[in-house]
Amino acid sequence: MAYVAISTLEKDTTKADINKRYVFLVCTITALGGVMFGFDLVTISGAIRFVGNHFQLSDYEKGWAVGCINLGCIIGSLLAGKLSDSWGRKKLLIFCAVLFAVTGVGTGLSVNFNMFVAVRILSGIAVGAAALVCPMYTAEISPADLRGRMVSFYQLAITVGILLAYLSNYLLLNTGTNNWRWMFTAQSVPALFFFAGLLLVAESPRWLIRKHRMEEATKILTKIGGENYAERQVAFISNSFSQELKERFTDILKKEVGPIIGIGLVIAIFSQAVGQNSLFSYAPEIFRQTGMGEETAFIQSFIVGIINFIFTFIAISSIDKAGRRTLLQVGSLLLFADALLLAAAFYFQWGGVWTLVFVLGFIAVYSSTVGPVTWVALSEIFPNRIRGNAMSTATVALWLTNFFTTAAFPVLKGKVGLPGTFIIHGAICFIYFLFIQKKIPETKGKSLEEIERMLAN
Repeated sequence: MAYVAISTLEKDTTKADINKRYVFLVCTITALGGVMFGFDLVTISGAIRFVGNHFQLSDYEKGWAVGCINLGCIIGSLLAGKLSDSWGRKKLLIFCAVLFAVTGVGTGLSVNFNMFVAVRILSGIAVGAAALVCPMYTAEISPADLRGRMVSFYQLAITVGILLAYLSNYLLLNTGTNNWRWMFTAQSVPALFFFAGLLLVAESPRWLIRKHRMEEATKILTKIGGENYAERQVAFISNSFSQELKERFTDILKKEVGPIIGIGLVIAIFSQAVGQNSLFSYAPEIFRQTGMGEETAFIQSFIVGIINFIFTFIAISSIDKAGRRTLLQVGSLLLFADALLLAAAFYFQWGGVWTLVFVLGFIAVYSSTVGPVTWVALSEIFPNRIRGNAMSTATVALWLTNFFTTAAFPVLKGKVGLPGTFIIHGAICFIYFLFIQKKIPETKGKSLEEIERMLAN
């Protein structure tokens, strides 16, 4: 699993006349992969009850229907490193866009449950590959002082996808007994926009330099920051590759990098275990259990998407100011408190209004702290010489956790109820807070090479 070394800009490059409009445009288009991620994640939330009725699914099978996409995500993340190195970032993302469109239609046309699961897994391959390559591409093309905000665009794009999926589900709710088929087929629409946008973006200049295509890389870097900027960056990036050693998977098993790998794995795992997957993937079901009607539950779910979208802007504006560690600390502690309040609301049956308030609070905290910081942290904490394999390993851990949490929710709900389920999530949030306090350093404002030296010490 190869992964290109992401060298940040030299200190004096932050003074260059950066074409921010161009950087924003390219990173926004690339982040549309996150829209597809969010759309895939949430479409199932509105469709699962109808899919369950159509195929006569048990609680375990419902969990499998929701969680199976994550197995495809694992495959996609494992393949993405080598494919992005051989094909290029742009070509791989174009392939993902096509796969998104095809699997959206395929899921809607499923004739049996096995076909439904198989196509969902194929869709997951596109999600997993895009989830790895989109932040990678963004970090590679962005100047250091913009990198945190640009990588956060990916999380913002996920929230846009979630919002669009909730809206799409609501609009298609009353289209008849085959409404779930239209919900999944609707995925093809944003996939086509993703495909069209990718035709306009340039290839990663770092990938081009690694392939000795200096003229193309220089042209792109000149467009970003001018001729002097491009000249410095070509020299700087070329030098970083000349000093790079061949990466082997066994390198991540070496004692000296063990603590760094451990930190990355914890960030990846806990980002998916704190409870947001239960809310995003089963929001209409949760609201219906509090006594809301079908249509009201879908409207409340759409409000969840709006809150998620709005509060992600807070993270984008603050991640390079407040810092990664601070946002993780505050976020994990507030999520702990909110999870306990949700458990109390379900246990004492406080009603739909309080449930909605605490669900919205949970989503607001997650989308402004833990959610976007996770992708930024994973894109910058691993040393250059092991970044590819370390990033792939952390991403696999992330998708595995996502699979288990989404697949387990219907079973947990049946065994310990919603109160017990969110007490478990609260405990996980508090454990994460303690780990952040002791083990995760602050990385804001530091180049990737400076972060590597800091963590090594």
